[in-house]
Amino acid sequence: MAGTYLLEVYGCQMNEADGELIRGLLEADGWRRVERAEEADLIIVNTCGVRERAAERVIGHLRGYRPLRHRHPGLRIAMVGCLARYGGEDFFRRLPDVDFFLGPDAYRDLPRLLRGEGAPRRTDTRLRPEETYADLRPGRSRGVNAWLTVMRGCNRMCSYCMVPLARGRERGLPLEAVLEQAREIAAAGYRSVTLLGQTVTSYRDGENDFAGLVEAVAGVEGIERIRFLSPHPADFTPRLLETMARLPRVCRHLHLPVQSGSDRVLAAMRRGYTRGGYLDLVARARALLPGLAITTDLIAGFPGETEEDFADTLALMRAVEFDQAFMFAYSPRPGTLAARAMADDVPPEAKQRRLETMIALQEEHARGRYAACVGRRVQVLIEGPAREPAGHWFGRSDDFKDVVCAPGPGRRTPAPGALLAVRIEAATSHTLRGTCL
Repeated sequence: MAGTYLLEVYGCQMNEADGELIRGLLEADGWRRVERAEEADLIIVNTCGVRERAAERVIGHLRGYRPLRHRHPGLRIAMVGCLARYGGEDFFRRLPDVDFFLGPDAYRDLPRLLRGEGAPRRTDTRLRPEETYADLRPGRSRGVNAWLTVMRGCNRMCSYCMVPLARGRERGLPLEAVLEQAREIAAAGYRSVTLLGQTVTSYRDGENDFAGLVEAVAGVEGIERIRFLSPHPADFTPRLLETMARLPRVCRHLHLPVQSGSDRVLAAMRRGYTRGGYLDLVARARALLPGLAITTDLIAGFPGETEEDFADTLALMRAVEFDQAFMFAYSPRPGTLAARAMADDVPPEAKQRRLETMIALQEEHARGRYAACVGRRVQVLIEGPAREPAGHWFGRSDDFKDVVCAPGPGRRTPAPGALLAVRIEAATSHTLRGTCL
């Protein structure tokens, strides 16, 4: 019998989209969502295993539900997603209060298991190369942006990354299935869509590559902005850049993970490009797309990284001046090539020092990039009221910067999804502030 459920999501945008997929499956089966664990008959934790500390926090969080389970004997708990797939049978021992462990390819089994059509405790972490969930519809969150997963899995096998182990090989949705969902998204009132894939730029459906998919989605009436995450630098074609430059609905923002600025470290990471190749891609992108914002991912302290290698990373950061960056200290993930074959030989204090140096440099660059927007007129997609100050609105610019907007004279409160011209008057390293025109 269906009841109430609480869904918690950790990790990347792919996990957010998978959470919406789970929500759609459960609510189609009669389950009702709640916001507090005390009100739930079922708790689902959608997990991420990319970083060791994050994984351990999720495990500790799940253990914290033990007292609630004692007070609510009928409560069932499911651990799903990358970490569930990654940990496999070991979690039976570590998490005895969890009823179900389901990997990213087993979500459609969840309603059946909850109806009792399976063993009382169930692990299904098998990879299913054919599973794309193309026939299922997510229970999308309210807002102005919709996630649209266009491909699953990853073939890259970077030496530090567990995503191919957790999500399997690449497989894309048929182009027509993507367009069908895009039309549904537009009809539901979403103004922005983010196309998702682990290496989204490697998408292919027959003769249709990712540039062709972007162009097709840009033709869907009602969608005003298109973003995509996450491209791989080695898959980024000149045709895709030309398509972005030609289509005004494609946002002037690229998340382009670099990880390191050292050719030696990039080779050890098995990234498939060089420092020079990455910088050439950035130069071509900025030449074709004036005002382009570039964000990235960076790792400090990869095995064997010397002070000279780290200096190369800082030099690359200075050459590009990223608008924002996600920065992490390296942690080995079991099963990856780096964990199996490379000594984790950078001392923790050196990793932390290098990470803090990267963060300080990135803050300096972000302050400059955001300050350069002061005095400009930008188009902002309004998402809702700002947290502060009262009476202001929050939205994002075309290049994916957060903007807090003061209403102009006589300006009425806009509905979420409104596109407004805003004059930028102030900036921090993470937020623009301005007045609606």
